[in-house]
Amino acid sequence: MDTANFLFVSADAALITDLAWQVRREGHDVKYYIEAESDREIGDGFVPKTDDWRAEVDWADVIIFDDIWVGSDIGTGELAQELRAEGKAVVGGTPNTDRLEEDRGYAMEVLEDHGVNTVEHHVFHEFDAGIKHVQQNPAPYVIKPLGEVQNVKRLLYVGNEDDGSDVVDVLRAYKKAWGHRMKGFQLQRKVDGVEIAICGFFDGNEFVDRVNFNFEHKKLFPGNIGPSTGEMGTSMFWAGKNRLFEETFGKIEGWLADEGYVGSIDINCIVNETGIYPLEFTPRFGYPTIALQEESIESSTAEFFYDLAHGNKPEPEVHGGYQIAVRVVLPPFPFDDEKTYDENSRNAAVVFQTDDREGIHLEDTKQVDGQWRVAGESGMPIVVTGKGETMGAAREQAYDRIDNIVMPNMYYRDDIGERWVDGDGDRLQAWGYLGP
Repeated sequence: MDTANFLFVSADAALITDLAWQVRREGHDVKYYIEAESDREIGDGFVPKTDDWRAEVDWADVIIFDDIWVGSDIGTGELAQELRAEGKAVVGGTPNTDRLEEDRGYAMEVLEDHGVNTVEHHVFHEFDAGIKHVQQNPAPYVIKPLGEVQNVKRLLYVGNEDDGSDVVDVLRAYKKAWGHRMKGFQLQRKVDGVEIAICGFFDGNEFVDRVNFNFEHKKLFPGNIGPSTGEMGTSMFWAGKNRLFEETFGKIEGWLADEGYVGSIDINCIVNETGIYPLEFTPRFGYPTIALQEESIESSTAEFFYDLAHGNKPEPEVHGGYQIAVRVVLPPFPFDDEKTYDENSRNAAVVFQTDDREGIHLEDTKQVDGQWRVAGESGMPIVVTGKGETMGAAREQAYDRIDNIVMPNMYYRDDIGERWVDGDGDRLQAWGYLGP
C-alpha cells in the first residue's frame, strides 16, 4: 500500500504505543496523542507525538482509539461514531458497544436477545440484596463490580465454596470498604471448564475470516495465585470461524453491523462439555493481546488496520502455529505506590544483552539517547512474545528472549501457555469446539 497517515489516540492511559511504533516501522506517518499527563512521556523517542489530536483529524487517513473512555462525560465510542459520520476512517466503537464493557447486565441482554447461551447472572445495586440472594440460592459465584470501580481488578472475586459462604463474606467486606464507590455489582454463577476468549476483527460490516482464540492469565503469580492484574500474559492461536465463533459472535454479527463497529472485539467464555458460556466483552483492543496479534500477523499490520477502518475486507496472513506474550513488570505493579515506584522503577534502564529486538514490544517505555527507559507510573515497561509450531515451542522462544533482558527488580509469570499443554487444548478438541 502507499504511505498513509495514522493518528493514534489514547484518551486515558497510554496503551497503544506498540501498535503506533509498528505502523511507523512499516514506513507510514504516525502521530500519537496521550491524554493523561502522567503518561505523556510514554513512547517518546519511538513515535512522533501531538498535543491536540483534534487538530490532526483532517491530516489522518486512519484514526485509531485504544480504549473506551474519554474522561467521564463522553466515551471514545461516541467520538468514533461522530468521526465516521463525518467520513473519517476510524478504528473504534459506538456508545452501545462501549456499554458492553461498562454495563455487564446490558451485555448479557444483547447476547440473550440474539440467542446466545449465557450463564446465570444477576445485577444488584444493594449489597444486602446480593447477600440475601446467595444465602437463598447457595452456590459458588463470581463477583464482578460495575461502574467506575470495575477496573480495580482486585475487586473481582471468584468464589470457591459450594454454599457461597465466602462470597457472602467478601460482599460484607466490600460493603464496609467500598460501599461509597461500588454502586453495583454482578453475581455470575461460577461454571467449571476451560476459559477461552474469542477475538474477532470487525470492519463495520462483517468479521475478518481469521479469528483469534486466546487464553488470559490475570493473576500475578504462576499457578494463578495472588491478586488480579489487568493481565500478566496471553497464549493464543488463529483459526477459522469454528463452533466457538458461530455460537457467539456469529449470532451478533448483524447487531455489530447495525452499530457500525470497527476494530477488535473479544468475548471471554467458559467452555465445557455441555456448552459455551460467555462471561464478558472487551469491545476494544486487549492488552497485551494486541502486541501478540501484531507479532502473529505476518503481512503488513498497517495495511490490515487501514483496510479494517475503510471496510476493505482485510485478508491478513497470520502465523499458523501458537503464540504467547509475557508481560514483564516492575514494582509496585499491579498496585499504585508512588514512593515504591520512584525508588525502584522510575526511569529504570531496560538493558538488552543482544542486538536482537525481535519479539520485544513497548508498553510504558520511552527512548532517551538510544537507551530504553521505563516511563509513566504503572511499572509495565515491555511485553515479550514468542511463536512456534507448538505451544511449547512458543513458550521456549519467549522465555529465551526474556533471559536476554536485564532490569533490576523485574518479575513475570513463567507459566504462560502451560494450561494449553497441560490439557486445555485436548479438552477443547474432545468437546468438538476446534474442528478438525
